[in-house]
Amino acid sequence: MMAKRIMFQGTSSHVGKSILTTAFCRILKQDGWNAAPFKAQNMALNSYVTKDGGEMGRSTVAQAEAAGVDPVVEMNPVLLKPTGNSCSQVILLGHSVGNYSARDYQDHYSQEAWKSVLHAIDYMEQHFNMIVIEGAGSPAEVNLKANDIVNMRIAKTMNAPVFLIADIDRGGALASIVGTLELLEPDERALVKGLIINKFRGDITLLEPALTFLREKTGIPVLGVLPYLDKLGIDDEDSVSLQDIPSDHVMRDIHIAVIQTPKISNFTDFDALAHEPDVNVRFVQKGDLIGDPDLIILPGSKNTTEDLLYLHRNGYAKEIREMADRGVPVIGICGGYQMIGEKVCDPLHVESENDEVEGLGLLPTITTMQGEKNTYQVECECGDLPFLGMKYEGKGLRAYEIHMGRTVLTRPAQNLFHIISRSGKPADVQDGYITETGNVFGTYCHGIFDNDDLRRSLINALRERKGLEALPIQFRYRAYKEAEYDRLADAVRKNFDMKEFYRILEEE
Repeated sequence: MMAKRIMFQGTSSHVGKSILTTAFCRILKQDGWNAAPFKAQNMALNSYVTKDGGEMGRSTVAQAEAAGVDPVVEMNPVLLKPTGNSCSQVILLGHSVGNYSARDYQDHYSQEAWKSVLHAIDYMEQHFNMIVIEGAGSPAEVNLKANDIVNMRIAKTMNAPVFLIADIDRGGALASIVGTLELLEPDERALVKGLIINKFRGDITLLEPALTFLREKTGIPVLGVLPYLDKLGIDDEDSVSLQDIPSDHVMRDIHIAVIQTPKISNFTDFDALAHEPDVNVRFVQKGDLIGDPDLIILPGSKNTTEDLLYLHRNGYAKEIREMADRGVPVIGICGGYQMIGEKVCDPLHVESENDEVEGLGLLPTITTMQGEKNTYQVECECGDLPFLGMKYEGKGLRAYEIHMGRTVLTRPAQNLFHIISRSGKPADVQDGYITETGNVFGTYCHGIFDNDDLRRSLINALRERKGLEALPIQFRYRAYKEAEYDRLADAVRKNFDMKEFYRILEEE
């Protein structure tokens, strides 16, 4: 039996396509479907590594989690990771095929990428009975339409009914819906079966005349008016700026400063920390003061040498060095790990035109960028993590690696984690280093703070340093995410015409 399909497209970026796709992945799972998400092409700096070592967009992974299935690269066959200067690293079916300018990709390589998309569609239809498809941006971008591989071309190829989403919170929702439909070709418009008004605040009765107008003007019913959901703990579309993350001004015991570099990647590494009830996480943007945090974190980067130059130019490198010398804890994750070493070299110009850039000198390491990308899910353990004297021991820690650099020591230093498995295969690899003073460490392990025991131990080490009592585990990250998927599904069910949804589905 052929798989059923539905597709969510938007009148623009950031209208809620990713979140609605996530919601219906969970709803369909609850209703007994073997459902899975599909986004032909995603542009993201937040990525994830699958069990077999393939790389894909983080928001699609969240959708797979909501559907209760393992993420596979076929769910996101094309991933574009911006490197700067209108250039992106192109990932096809989980593996890098090189860097391309926006012009070269649009004019030439996007059609090569289409072959990967067709392969992925075939895989998805063989393995699932329901495919929940997400578009990107708007289907009405006439300048990009000729090389479209993610919006209406997908809808027509898969013969998927389309639900068009508009964000009423930003204003102009009615005009954006009508305008989008007007710019579609007749066969494309015929695929649009329902309209969705998202992020609504206020009295629904005041909106009724607008809903009637849309039905009369377009001939397409509004199937849902969805409320604005505050602080939803689910990975959204990665292209959304960190500036859109709401600030939390509640003063808590522990203050963590994450240095937001221009090419920051995988900032989801810090989501679990931000949900801890005794922790404030603040992203330090250009011009901001670092202040007096209990911990500084340098995050991952898609262009390590350029981000390192940014730290030097803006005085952050000098300030972080001075603070570390005074004993302030500093942690580097992936690109941040590379930056806190003595030097980062890029002789092959893998990420930039910079041959080498001086690091912060907090770890006795040199990193050299290489042509081959390392992507693994890992299991690791730690026998004696001396960070701030905490002496943490842990087994079965889950994380993932995404890096093109090789980091070596210039003088002896203590290792951090022992990786015992990479992408399901036994491994014996030492990862990361920590200083003799115990206040600085770096690691290639993304997602390491998602491990509840390790995260609480680290926070407690910061608490004890301030004379505060240690606390038991306060927050279970995985359980929280599952509860948020259910909360999202419940909110959509209550505000969506599910009977009409299933009628449309049965017609296909």
